[in-house]
Amino acid sequence: MNKIKIMIVDDHEMVRLGLSFIIKAYDNLELVAEAASPGEAVAKAEELQPDVVLMDVRFPEGNGVEACREIKAINKDIKVLMLSSYSEEEAIVSSIVAGASGYVLKQIGKDKLVEAIEKVHAGESILDPSITGRVMELLRNPEQLEQPGVNELNDTEKKILVLIAEGKTNKEIARELYLSHKTIKNYVSNILSKLGLSNRAEAAAFAVRNRFRLNF
Repeated sequence: MNKIKIMIVDDHEMVRLGLSFIIKAYDNLELVAEAASPGEAVAKAEELQPDVVLMDVRFPEGNGVEACREIKAINKDIKVLMLSSYSEEEAIVSSIVAGASGYVLKQIGKDKLVEAIEKVHAGESILDPSITGRVMELLRNPEQLEQPGVNELNDTEKKILVLIAEGKTNKEIARELYLSHKTIKNYVSNILSKLGLSNRAEAAAFAVRNRFRLNF
């Protein structure tokens, strides 16, 4: 039997210990790595190529959503299951846009967690039942969380924002729009400033919410 190779990413040692205890109790799962930061997670994912990454969302330094995006860029076949204490729409939508296969809360029972791991490994998408309805309502009615700022973007900035939401890197956007990498970096900084956002993950979620105004 081929075991599902798991990597745990969480900055709390006790959380990693608890998750590793669960994984080691199941014959079809194998713990291949642990990481305490997003940067460490990306490096170990590239080196060890796990099947499924259990990724926390929030870290003192770095961002689990951005780490998810980077891991998917390394190998699109690696499945990332976000495991968080928070059910905020922003984090959920950002995770989905970044390529996560699922988002579950840490209150989940061990059997349900293992079931979620198995399902994302098999190619399914998983959302915790307690947040599924809210996310689906958000995606059906993105104007509910509409933020000001879209009208401040020029046409090029809108195009770049949509490409960010599609998971494109700055280099890929530069090639597609026939602009320099430095120019794209400047555009991205301007977009974040105009929209009052902190990072690309928030920008991607903003694009999803406002897709009807971006022709997205």
